[in-house]
Amino acid sequence: MGRMFEKRKHTMFARYDRMAKQFSRIGKDIVIAVKAGGPDPDMNPQLRRVMQNAKGVNMPKEKVDAAIKRALGKDTASYDEVLYEGYGPHGVPILVEAATDNVNRTVANLRALFDRGNGNLGNSGSVAFQFNKMGAFSLAPEAVADRDELELELIDEGLETLEDGATEDGREVVVARCAFSDFGTMQKALEERGIEPVAAEIEWVPTTTAELTDEQADAVLELVGKLEADEDVQKVFHNLA
Repeated sequence: MGRMFEKRKHTMFARYDRMAKQFSRIGKDIVIAVKAGGPDPDMNPQLRRVMQNAKGVNMPKEKVDAAIKRALGKDTASYDEVLYEGYGPHGVPILVEAATDNVNRTVANLRALFDRGNGNLGNSGSVAFQFNKMGAFSLAPEAVADRDELELELIDEGLETLEDGATEDGREVVVARCAFSDFGTMQKALEERGIEPVAAEIEWVPTTTAELTDEQADAVLELVGKLEADEDVQKVFHNLA
């Protein structure tokens, strides 16, 4: 009974930590979007996308509204979006997207995490060439009435792949991917068809994947987990299969 309680408690705290990180990430995305294009989602497609993502992770509307209001304040911090590149254990390439109000703090923290995780933080361009920057739209399966027809329609809008996937909390979705340059076109095409994505994100998709032993993979994922927990980190990408 005690073990079961501890397991449930651990699962509950893990879920809470994930939710808190999601809300923090989206809060920063809202500030960035509002400062770039204003507080009206009808006139700001970037903000509209972030608000869709907030809905996808069940972020309360009052938190979204508070983040928008906070972004309009004169004293609100501005965030620099920075892509960091490095290698984890066993030479696995890792990309780290950060949104930070103190670049010196962020780079110092990330360098320390890479060093302690038997990896190393690299220079700009040392890793990114091994990934393709793409748009990824996660669609609820029930929103895709005819998958084959939708695929044919979206090819002209820049669709590259349409495949099964899952959200961070395990919900099944259909993921439509396009080149980063076609992100706006794809977003508009889905809106015109009345399809509201569960999430609309920018992803770095590896051109090849690495096969490691379980022990080696655990070492990489341990570093990834510590990177993701950093307050300035938005997302982490790697090529581990």
